[in-house]
Amino acid sequence: MKSPVSDYLREVLDDLADDADGAVADYIPELMNADPDVFGIALTTVDGRTHSVGNDEVEFSIQSISKPFAYAAALTDRGFDSVADAVGVEPSGEAFNELSLEGDSRRPKNAMINAGAITTHSLLGSDTEQRVERALAFFSTLAGRRLVVSESVCRSELDTADRNLAIAHMLRNYGILEEEAHAVVEGYTKQCSVNVTARDLSVMGATLANAGVHPVSKERVLSRAVARQTLSVMASSGMYDAAGHWLTAVGIPAKSGVSGGLLGALPGQAGVGVFSPRLDSHGNSVRGVKVFERLSDDMGLHLMDVEPYGSSVVRDIRVVDRELVVELQGVIQFTGAENILDGLENDDSGTSTVVIDVGRVDRLSDVGRRMVLEGMRRLALDGRTVALVDPDGVLPDPDFGDGRYPEIRWSMGAKS
Repeated sequence: MKSPVSDYLREVLDDLADDADGAVADYIPELMNADPDVFGIALTTVDGRTHSVGNDEVEFSIQSISKPFAYAAALTDRGFDSVADAVGVEPSGEAFNELSLEGDSRRPKNAMINAGAITTHSLLGSDTEQRVERALAFFSTLAGRRLVVSESVCRSELDTADRNLAIAHMLRNYGILEEEAHAVVEGYTKQCSVNVTARDLSVMGATLANAGVHPVSKERVLSRAVARQTLSVMASSGMYDAAGHWLTAVGIPAKSGVSGGLLGALPGQAGVGVFSPRLDSHGNSVRGVKVFERLSDDMGLHLMDVEPYGSSVVRDIRVVDRELVVELQGVIQFTGAENILDGLENDDSGTSTVVIDVGRVDRLSDVGRRMVLEGMRRLALDGRTVALVDPDGVLPDPDFGDGRYPEIRWSMGAKS
């Protein structure tokens, strides 16, 4: 049985592929050359499984999506108090390239705007080379592969960096920056020029969503406290002057970049990466925003919709009397259902009957119900008999969606 998650992402990609709204960034010459039709989507669960479609391995410069990760590195290196002395955590309500300083302290309002990001970058080391290497090494650890800086993008950005240089000089004038302004902006520009893919972003986001533990290597990359702080600032400020609308309408902590990348991280569930270069008036990927809207609406991936967590939803998978028994438990929402589907997809038992036992399940969210029933439908399409053990009726009217139903059992071994 093939998991339907990638099929769903393909459906979303195909539905949005003809959307030609927006335009590529034109104030950085190198970004003007981007193919506006490139489109990739990737989703990585906190268990380390990646589902991706489209141009998911096309590289592009990370741009402002580097900001939350550089902030996490600074918190790790310098500690919360030192970073807080230099950068605030309040939403600015202004565009990404506004100065946006606090009136009394002159700190940048948060680390997601350019003034805050330039300041945050300055905390990563004592000179340009050290700061860039720290950012590059940290991003590479998060992505699970060695990343590189796009020198052509970096040169192009430095040629048009007047506004960032002006911001850096103002920060130095107020005593926020201790380092020489040009050196900090050069390093910050290299940080923004690191090449990534949509798959990289999804893995990096999943590390934040997994409380700082890398979903694939299982290495603790960040402390739980740093991951929480980073996600909190992303939720409040990651989408700039559209952050309030984003949090209420989409509800996934996110960060965008002017090359067309969009990163999302839903705590305890998944990281999402999208790449599509056409931007809206806020500097966010048009198709990327619509992908996230679909995920939030279709799959229940809104921060405020998260179901209570229990233990692993798959209690046991075993063969009993030549039948594959899949025993489930707890609350089943998107990531739990994805875990179930992965187990079914990788089943090599060779049994002709699969029994889904939901006797220990407390409830299924709407998306959990739809995904479990779709998995059962696909098993039936593969020619296998599907039985359901549901003594408490937590999965009422288990129609596969095509008029077919599973064989109903009220307990293991008792057939209706």
